[in-house]
Amino acid sequence: MNLDDIRKQIDLIDQDLLNLLSQRADLVHEVGVVKKRDNLQIYAPEREQALLDRLVAMNQGRLPEKSIKAIYREIMSAALALEDDLKIAYLGPEGTWTHQAAIKKFGHSVGYSPQPNFSDVFDQVARRQADYGVVPIENSTEGAVSHTLDLFVDSTLHICAQILLRIENCLMASIAREDIKTLYSHPQVFGQCRNWILKNFPSADLVEVSSTTKAAQLAKEKAHEGAAALGGSLAAEIHGLTLLESAIQDRATNTTRFLVIGEKTCPPTGKDRTSILFAINDRPGSLVNALQAFEHLHINLSKIESRPSKRKDWEYIFHVDLSGHCEDENVSKALAELANHCSMVKVLGSYPDVSE
Repeated sequence: MNLDDIRKQIDLIDQDLLNLLSQRADLVHEVGVVKKRDNLQIYAPEREQALLDRLVAMNQGRLPEKSIKAIYREIMSAALALEDDLKIAYLGPEGTWTHQAAIKKFGHSVGYSPQPNFSDVFDQVARRQADYGVVPIENSTEGAVSHTLDLFVDSTLHICAQILLRIENCLMASIAREDIKTLYSHPQVFGQCRNWILKNFPSADLVEVSSTTKAAQLAKEKAHEGAAALGGSLAAEIHGLTLLESAIQDRATNTTRFLVIGEKTCPPTGKDRTSILFAINDRPGSLVNALQAFEHLHINLSKIESRPSKRKDWEYIFHVDLSGHCEDENVSKALAELANHCSMVKVLGSYPDVSE
């Protein structure tokens, strides 16, 4: 076939695809009607994950797994927008890593609401000004995000999904590399790029700001003073900066885990993670006895963090992630046994344990 013949066939396929997408949209609309009638959650992470897994398993064509997921992410995003005027609150401003994580999960068709701090994200969802919120919870290099952990103690919200985002930090500026005197960025990014900074800009002033987007803004405004920023490529694009170097993080596998918070948790999928927090009774051996509840029932703990309770000096609250769903028989038994050794146990949510 010549080029014109190939293009004509592509045009015909595009028309078929458009017709099928329209048929799918009609069915999605009906799903939305049923969900509203039965007072069900519009966003269903368990259904989303099952669909993506099934599509990847069915795929026998040239498109790689990453492309299949990206295409269907936007199809599902359009579907969510059809079902309801969905709004997602996230730790802003526009262009932050949290913004990018939210887009990775919900696509470009839903509405987004940037918030100035962690508590405002929680507050927007709690007051139903937003349907869901996206907040960072831990980084593979820098560890847990303590602000997020603390907010769960008093919040009535639940975790309904997680997002894993590979973090690739960049050096961005509107001046030449040799003219850089000051680097602006978020404290987490400075931590992630510590060795690179020492090697490349040992004499530069490091100025911590609230977000990488703010850093990019300051790099633009203070270029005449020798300012540059460290952050993601989206922040550079938004503020018209040049990427002078990419992938400057010290660890190539640097990844941040984000949580989706909402009013309800997620039903079991067969491969789940559960997040809980608990406070132990103040007596010898309490923590060991509490953790034995999971050992007895062979439940794997993937993470444990302690935070001051802020209610009493030297009292701590433990945040734990474990394998399984809170409705699983063994997990349910372990939580019941845990409660015997604790002054408080709170299930934050169960959600699909995705690997990317």
